[in-house]
Amino acid sequence: MRSVITGTGSCIPSIVKKNSDFLNSKFLNEDGSPFGNENAEIIEKFCAITGIEERRYAAEDEDSSDLAYIASKKAIEESGINPEELDYIILAHNFGDVKTNSIQADVLPSLASRVKNKLGIKSPGCVAYDILFGCPGWIQGVIQAEAFIKSGIAKKCLVIGSETLSRVIDPYDRDSMIFSDGAGACVIEAAETEEQGILSHAARTDTVDECYYLHYGESFNREDTSGVHYIKMLGRKIYEYGLKHVPLAMKTALDKTGLDISEVKKVFIHQANEKMDEAIIKRFYRLYKTKVPSDVMPMSIHKLGNSSVATVPTLFDMVKNGAIENHEINKGDVVIFASVGAGMSINAVVYKY
Repeated sequence: MRSVITGTGSCIPSIVKKNSDFLNSKFLNEDGSPFGNENAEIIEKFCAITGIEERRYAAEDEDSSDLAYIASKKAIEESGINPEELDYIILAHNFGDVKTNSIQADVLPSLASRVKNKLGIKSPGCVAYDILFGCPGWIQGVIQAEAFIKSGIAKKCLVIGSETLSRVIDPYDRDSMIFSDGAGACVIEAAETEEQGILSHAARTDTVDECYYLHYGESFNREDTSGVHYIKMLGRKIYEYGLKHVPLAMKTALDKTGLDISEVKKVFIHQANEKMDEAIIKRFYRLYKTKVPSDVMPMSIHKLGNSSVATVPTLFDMVKNGAIENHEINKGDVVIFASVGAGMSINAVVYKY
């Protein structure tokens, strides 16, 4: 029995926010002092490090659960299943539904319940719940679906990652340029096959020193006395943590399968930062004393930015559908999903397509 992805879908918001749109922003240091550099220089350095040229924002009348519904509907349609047959809807996010011009998260009811409602699913046996696992949330949802299927308590699961980070960013923080919105989903089914499906997985959470590398914090604008908090991150700490631990988690998962590194055709890694992702992949292949294949790591961050839990499922869906230039996957290809994020948490899944 294998857990097989039978359908995928994504929702890429229509609003394009280019780097040039930040030229008139007022970026400040954490202590509220102004940068000594002009915005054009700040943006140029930002693009060189992250690879981000533009990102997508949700329309004012779209919430995270709306994006999740659109991605889910596409995944269900591609799988060909009757949605009433779903045993679980697992939705990963970090901030719930955040209305435009509001910083308050709305998670009552859960976003998974909202998606079930939008899909019109009547079956009470379809259990809908959210998970909070930072950026690796969608992959963790896949791992949970695999557990349900392996245990025999589920046959069909819908796993979603959706986020509208544009509504929880501090406009005075240059890191705000990293974040974006989007949603990705997949249907995972139990199948009597050895030809495809989830082969293995690995995960970890570190909280001794790492717990608050990503956190909620006050605006860098010291004149702001509203008490509103925004997403904040310790970029250098996250980079060092990811570089040290993500390759090891990927190796743990791959070694469980008994496959050789040469059999891995694609690595779908969380689109956090181009330089960090490149360094992680190099470190991963170095563990096997081999060079990185030129076509192993598709990237979407250049145009879509970092949409947290949505980056991996949207990237996978785009490559499947030929939307990433010079990248494709074929039946029988072994791929790895991997991510790192708030917690701090890391996970990886080895999958045979």
